[in-house]
Amino acid sequence: MGTAGRFDAGAEHERARAALRAAVPRLAGLLRDAADPGAPSGVPQWTVGDVGAHVCAVYVAYSSTFTREFQDWDSVLPEGDVTFAERVGSVNAKALGLIGEEARARLDALVVERGETFLRVTEGLAPDVPVATPWYGPGVTIPLAAATGMMLSETLLHGLDIARGARLPWAIAPDDARLVLGQSMPTMMPFAVDAARARGVRIAFDLAVEGGPQLAVVVEDGVATVTRDAPPRAYDCRVTTDPTTFLLIAFRRMPLWKAVVRGAMRPGGRRPWLAPRLSGFFVNP
Repeated sequence: MGTAGRFDAGAEHERARAALRAAVPRLAGLLRDAADPGAPSGVPQWTVGDVGAHVCAVYVAYSSTFTREFQDWDSVLPEGDVTFAERVGSVNAKALGLIGEEARARLDALVVERGETFLRVTEGLAPDVPVATPWYGPGVTIPLAAATGMMLSETLLHGLDIARGARLPWAIAPDDARLVLGQSMPTMMPFAVDAARARGVRIAFDLAVEGGPQLAVVVEDGVATVTRDAPPRAYDCRVTTDPTTFLLIAFRRMPLWKAVVRGAMRPGGRRPWLAPRLSGFFVNP
């Protein structure tokens, strides 16, 4: 996962599992309290119920390496040579149809059932166990730690989307955001690089998340590498941020300008003016 050994991968993965175990029933409670599942959510063109159905589909997808519950990927994967964003966007749209009306009537219970299934079938497994993720590309696998981090991310961020639509409170704790960033970003950010925007670019960012993790994000000619706790090197720009703010910016739930105005994201280093370009090199389907 691009780590340099300054953290305990197994212990952090267990903390991420504990955070997911706590977040799943919170999300279920939010779905129960949402008065109108047909109300618009924080995701354009999706209702509150759509977001809940999407989360259930995500839980099934990440569990299926171990449960074999869903294997008909040809029915949801796009044909031809498509970009990462197009591929994930197509799968997200088609996957909504996998959660029928009867299931949608009990989304709160289904979220708990599917979330607990993932935690049960991955109990005791090492954080580097491969998880099949064909929606990211043909034959692509990611480490279990990254899958757990993405499950936690989906739960927290889509909880926010539901809460915004249902006008209910929802908080993302800094410690939970740190776990998402540490577990998933070193694996997922390179997938999400916008190759066209990054072509011909050579910039090294030192992303300093308050309380950790420390991420070296290097964009070089259309490719990105993300290394956790990297050895010392020269950086073009240092970005210091609180964890929840960066999570929201990375997944387009908060505009960058608002974070800067609030002092929650602070640029520095030799070329601080490059900081706004960091999020622009990555897509969020």
